[in-house]
Amino acid sequence: MKEGKWERRIRRAQELASIHPYASEGLLFYEKIARFQQSLYAEAESARGKMKRTGFAGALRQELDLVFLLTHFSPFLSHVERHAPAALARSVRELHSRDSNRWKEILEEFWRDDADLETSLTPVEALTAWIFLQPYAECIAASTDWAVPGGTPQVCPLCGSKPIVGVLRPEGDGGKRSLICALCSAEWEFRRIVCPACGEEDVHKQAVYSAQQISHVRVEACDTCHSYIKTVDLTKTALAVPVVDELASLPLNVWAAEHGYTKVHHNLLCI
Repeated sequence: MKEGKWERRIRRAQELASIHPYASEGLLFYEKIARFQQSLYAEAESARGKMKRTGFAGALRQELDLVFLLTHFSPFLSHVERHAPAALARSVRELHSRDSNRWKEILEEFWRDDADLETSLTPVEALTAWIFLQPYAECIAASTDWAVPGGTPQVCPLCGSKPIVGVLRPEGDGGKRSLICALCSAEWEFRRIVCPACGEEDVHKQAVYSAQQISHVRVEACDTCHSYIKTVDLTKTALAVPVVDELASLPLNVWAAEHGYTKVHHNLLCI
């Protein structure tokens, strides 16, 4: 039986947790979150059906089934409380004590405004909404036929979110770069020497850094906007799962912070 994408993510998190002790706590937390996300994805897929639908740029944000989502939000909060680090668990427990009207507001605001980064949510509210809505958005993206517009889109062509990680995939004698959306996991091609945050093309204004512990992942930083993204090089490690291997590369986060760079989009372990 072919291993699905959620199984690959979960297995890779377990593998990397055993290899990199410094990231094991975070990776095992991600594993628990991914198991809930896998279940929610399956529920959303069942509710939507598997028939492909035609979409267009930005169309994903027009869909939000709050009746479906609110049914699963309280169990999700309980799941996070059980498995999150203590400080996050306390914050989520407080959020869980709020009424369902507040939950509805949080989900609606994140879905509507996160792409424009104008949300008024607290960091914990935004993080919770993001990791809960991510498999739902990914399900919509997976069942949508869409065409990538021309040019070099700096945000996801389908939902408008920022990329969470870059990927180099084998092509010819080198690698072809693409970006993966932080919300719906859509992937689109992106030119190699361009900053995904500001569009800077001057190679002399861009820095690249990697660490020996996880050499197939590297920081790509921009001295124009002082932002960075991490890129997973599948030409070096074909077994890597970009959204998971990116989590395991904590030494790169430290290097970037010490040099004044800010991540294009946070991950589960870097709010």
